[in-house]
Amino acid sequence: MLNPDQRKSLLQLARTSIESRFNGHEPSPSEDPIFRKQYGVFVSLHKHGELRGCIGYIKGHKALGLSVVEMAQAAAFRDPRFSPVSQDEIPELELEISILGEMIPITGPQDIQIGRDGLLLDHPRGSGLLLPQVAEEWGWGPVAFMQQVCKKAGLSRGSWQDKEARIFRFEAEVFSE
Repeated sequence: MLNPDQRKSLLQLARTSIESRFNGHEPSPSEDPIFRKQYGVFVSLHKHGELRGCIGYIKGHKALGLSVVEMAQAAAFRDPRFSPVSQDEIPELELEISILGEMIPITGPQDIQIGRDGLLLDHPRGSGLLLPQVAEEWGWGPVAFMQQVCKKAGLSRGSWQDKEARIFRFEAEVFSE
């Protein structure tokens, strides 16, 4: 979907948006037409190989460029699992962007391809999303991946089997610095 220059531009936009918190220089997205299209997008921050923040939109609500700015700042300063990023940490951060594809309903682990698919569980008692790269990073198979998305939703590991649960797989274009 994106060429290497577009990827580099989005990563720089994400980094600049985090830095703007400390230097007051508001970033502005490129005029590239693809940055005006709407996509679900997540921005993940890693420090020394460990997750430091990750927040995103499941579906496109605004232009990609604006979403990257907003989600980079949210991952750095509003992920409830972590304290806000300090200015001293910024050079140590590695940024990763995941642009989400279509949500495709599935019935169970047999419909999942590890490395290609991310998961979204929508349940009356909670919802959770795991990006495609998570299962590979943790060495999970399809069943474990399903159990972990339930855990992420704050539910029991087998909640994906509940009648009212809706499960979706999606592909993502993932790139990092």
